[in-house]
Amino acid sequence: MSKPKHDRGLPETEAQAIVSNLRVSPRKLNLVAAMIRNLPAGRAVATLTFSKRRIAHQVKKALESAIANAENNHSLDVDRLVVARAEVGRSIVMRRFHARGRGRASRVEKWFSHLKIVVAERAQEETGTEGGAA
Repeated sequence: MSKPKHDRGLPETEAQAIVSNLRVSPRKLNLVAAMIRNLPAGRAVATLTFSKRRIAHQVKKALESAIANAENNHSLDVDRLVVARAEVGRSIVMRRFHARGRGRASRVEKWFSHLKIVVAERAQEETGTEGGAA
């Protein structure tokens, strides 16, 4: 037996990619996700390529996966894709210990995160040189 079929949760103009259990805290991942929210897809990839954050490489792979899903699975135009949402969620927390002085121990928490990137196809907006000097 297989899982029951269910309708697609996204509109026809959107595609997504989900990455579970990234080894970074949600606060740090949200800083990287905030850099690409509401950017055109090509510009978001360029931003992540030149970011100095360690996790930016994995976020870039997730974004490229969302773009590939949009192109191959849903026949969306890659040139008109925009990062509609970049959602960050908490995952597990590994708890370890760190030996301290006088036989004591401190807790070290190693946070994991989930990431969901949704790209949407937007209509081409005409950008003219309006409001020029008189």
